[in-house]
Amino acid sequence: MTAKRRILVTSALPYANGPLHLGHMVETIQTDIWVRFQKLRGHECMYVCADDTHGTPIMLRAQSEGITPEELITRVGLEHKADLDAFNIGFDNYHSTHSEENRELTYRTYEALERGGHIERRMVRQAYDEKAQMFLPDRFVKGTCPRCNAANQYGDSCESCGATYSTSELINPISAVSGTTPVERESEHLFFKLADFETMLREWTRSGTLQQAVANKLEEWFSAGLKDWDISRDAPYFGFEIPDAPGKYFYVWLDAPVGYMASFLNLCRNNGWGFESWWKPGSPTELYHFIGKDILYFHALFWPAVLQGAGFRTPDGVFVHGFLTINGEKMSKSRGTFITASSWREHLPTEPLRYFFASRLGSGLDDLDLGLDDFVNKVNSDIVGKLVNIASRCSGFLARSFDNRLAIKLPEPDLYEEFLHKLPMIAEAYESRDYAAAIREIMALADRANLYIDQQKPWLLAKNPERATEVHGVCTQAINLFRVLVMLLKPVLPALTTKAEEFLGGHELSWEDVQRPLLGSKVNAYEALATRIDASAITALISANQAATSPQPTQPKAATHSSPVTGEASIDDFAKLDLRIAKILNAEFVEGADKLLKLTVDVGSEFGTRTIFAGIRSAYAPEDLIGRMTLVFANLKPRKMRFGVSEGMVLAAGSDSPNGESEKQIFILSPDSGAMPGMKVK
Repeated sequence: MTAKRRILVTSALPYANGPLHLGHMVETIQTDIWVRFQKLRGHECMYVCADDTHGTPIMLRAQSEGITPEELITRVGLEHKADLDAFNIGFDNYHSTHSEENRELTYRTYEALERGGHIERRMVRQAYDEKAQMFLPDRFVKGTCPRCNAANQYGDSCESCGATYSTSELINPISAVSGTTPVERESEHLFFKLADFETMLREWTRSGTLQQAVANKLEEWFSAGLKDWDISRDAPYFGFEIPDAPGKYFYVWLDAPVGYMASFLNLCRNNGWGFESWWKPGSPTELYHFIGKDILYFHALFWPAVLQGAGFRTPDGVFVHGFLTINGEKMSKSRGTFITASSWREHLPTEPLRYFFASRLGSGLDDLDLGLDDFVNKVNSDIVGKLVNIASRCSGFLARSFDNRLAIKLPEPDLYEEFLHKLPMIAEAYESRDYAAAIREIMALADRANLYIDQQKPWLLAKNPERATEVHGVCTQAINLFRVLVMLLKPVLPALTTKAEEFLGGHELSWEDVQRPLLGSKVNAYEALATRIDASAITALISANQAATSPQPTQPKAATHSSPVTGEASIDDFAKLDLRIAKILNAEFVEGADKLLKLTVDVGSEFGTRTIFAGIRSAYAPEDLIGRMTLVFANLKPRKMRFGVSEGMVLAAGSDSPNGESEKQIFILSPDSGAMPGMKVK
């Protein structure tokens, strides 16, 4: 048995402004499997989380429903917890960021940062809604993009051309709160000086706490310079008021992660445990965060710096996962694949989805695709056709001829040892979060167990009463192999495991238990542990989600680089454009941008290698673009964006989907084979 560890684990806090969807469930399932594995090994492992409950969106939604923010977050919190319970997410504590524990720790954190000289106050200019009498977050101002004239864009960035700008640059800005034109006003804000911690962060990010790809990504932000983080918002705002700044509230991104600590503090106080010993610097306990790659900057830079500055320990690991796609596409309301957790559990069992996610989850940042047909086939084949089949094939013989009692020895102890020999490898796969590798190994063992039954043919042996001892031995061997497999899948399939444990005699399985076979004892009457999934349930799920949307008529898409063309262009106009063939050398996601990919392209010897930010993320995975030829606007003036400088434009065609979502309806333009980088389009 390995030395006992003390581990605290969190997953990202779901925002209390709407229901959980399957993308949320990927993370909580990934985390829950890891926590259950640690507990299976006998470690002291705590899993805490909370609803993220503060911010302007919460306040405005509550107002629109005619209720208080407290009433809204209480209702949504109950809905979230019901969904999480249905998917067997085994939190040790699930709390709320709108709690006294969180207020206490947020104040403590802020006061320590201020004492350390890490808080700075300065004036900023913001959009102000005179009718609503409130400062507006950038996302609550809409207008026309000052770069490409695309309408209905946010106050900080354009989803059409990818440009970033200040709210004051927006053309015809409108408040999303009141529909009036906002004005600009000055206000004092408080900033956390992230650059104070650059040396510490450079060391921490390269200390093994992050996946290698994540650590490499952070180098880009270090190179660009760490920016101060605005941690305050003006009233009215739903949150905690800053103690020494009346009318100012902590921005949700400060008090939300403190909610990790607050949820654990609540657990400690309810159980009489010591909080400080887990969170002090140098603590022998381990701390891990599971997050999506969309909140990487915050958890890998801002949060560890805040912890360091406030006198708390930093995480031992931040585990980052990719996004969820369904049937190879971004989740879509029009296609019925934007699926909430509650919608899934209304139509399908939840535990098989845990298994499918596990079978596809590696330890890296790759996106996970839920192919719905693949889901049905995988679950029916593996869980029903392989795992459960072992017990169902042999339990009848034990009941009919042996009073449900197992034999006193295994006929093939070497086969049992073969299974035990695989345990360290599978444990390492679980530990490193390579669940797909663990599932492959476990299913290979399930195949081996079924092959053993097929070779021994107990149904034929049972026809000869003189061979009853052989039948008894074969069934005992198979049930013990099944027992090992169930134990290995216990982190993934907790509900099935509970039923299997009852069948095996009512004893809870542990990693140590299976080191010795179960012999001479009675098992209970077998009851079905799993049933096949009918594909019609998938059809019903999709139909129900499609019916829940109301598609709008298709609107023509505005050009992504200029106003819609209203007149003829002359040959002189066209001559200004330098269109070149380019080869895509690399493509990657842009952190914090929903629609952009960062492309590195070779535009030939005249222009060299360039970086282009292209709004094609909904249509292409980065790996699908590398090596492709395309057309670029090579003499476009470089544009400074929030994410870097874009040195050209990739030419693409496309249209909006009926409901206005960005679907896979974008196509980059490519030349015929034989074209070379740098060739001019004539």
